[in-house]
Amino acid sequence: MQVGRTTVLRWILAGMIGLSGGVWPVVAPLRAGDAPQPLTIQFTLDRPLDAAAAPFVMASTGGLFSAEGLSVGTNVATSSADAIARVADGSSDFALVDINSLIRFRDEPGAAPVKAAFVLFNQAPYAIIARKSRGINVLTDIQGKNLGVAEGDLSIRLWPAVAKQNGIKLSSVKQNTISAAVREPMLSAGQVDAVTGFSYLSAINLRDRGVPADDLAVLRFADYGCEAYGFAVIVSPRLAAAKPDAVKGFVRAVIGGTSLAVKDPARAASEVASRMDGGSRDLELERLGAIIRDNILTAEVKRNGIGGINPARFERSVEQLAEDFKFQKRPHAADIFDDEFLPPIDGRLVN
Repeated sequence: MQVGRTTVLRWILAGMIGLSGGVWPVVAPLRAGDAPQPLTIQFTLDRPLDAAAAPFVMASTGGLFSAEGLSVGTNVATSSADAIARVADGSSDFALVDINSLIRFRDEPGAAPVKAAFVLFNQAPYAIIARKSRGINVLTDIQGKNLGVAEGDLSIRLWPAVAKQNGIKLSSVKQNTISAAVREPMLSAGQVDAVTGFSYLSAINLRDRGVPADDLAVLRFADYGCEAYGFAVIVSPRLAAAKPDAVKGFVRAVIGGTSLAVKDPARAASEVASRMDGGSRDLELERLGAIIRDNILTAEVKRNGIGGINPARFERSVEQLAEDFKFQKRPHAADIFDDEFLPPIDGRLVN
């Protein structure tokens, strides 16, 4: 996916007026009594801006990054794999990526020791979105149907494990590889019976295209036994080693931004939409509501606070990943996630 000139200009403008918190400050020699210059940080999104980035937008507009002495500039990658590569080679300090993509990356020979420092999505947004009018109301109804799978789709990587757990033979579902650009149009037109995707993206896109809400079945993998975590903030090994306090400050700011988005989702949606090409506040508000409900404020997060992982659950999620991926060496939680940058639990409670 390429970022157009208009998008680039909007991101530069966003950086100058809020989202970056001042990426390109005027550099002047420090004089006695001057405040120290903020640390310039590069942060990468793995996809174009949408409501999933609301915590970061709110952390910026709320002055939380600057309060931690950070000047955060944002760029957009083409995928989680691309964003991980940028952090691995040091061209970006942090990135928001699918943690399961990170797990697969770390299994590659010679992979840089990139780790996650904060988990934003306690439950992955993987889902099958189907038309009830095509006879699909629950997951087992997918048998004998046509499933559209977009190129590069992340949900399909967990489908073998979810299918196995629910007694569905993979051979009973006809998979059609399609372009991401035609995923929703093909389902809307009835050319496929269901598609894989993110619950907060495809379902809302389809309703926006005129498909009645009561004709959509959003079959979230998390409701059918999927243990996977979702989006996480990864950090450059070099920055983590050289400036651990900066990493802790970034994580604190993101937690604060998440709290702001949860408390005032309407404002958060407006801030996000204003930074998008043709963004719709109403659509992003609907997305953000789904994200907060389904992916961020889970029962586990309400008990244990946001940002961390449960090692036993992580091991189970890796076991599920192994249904689709042959590991050279299966990772443990400590290989992928570093909890030393998280504040104590009373600093991670978001309600």
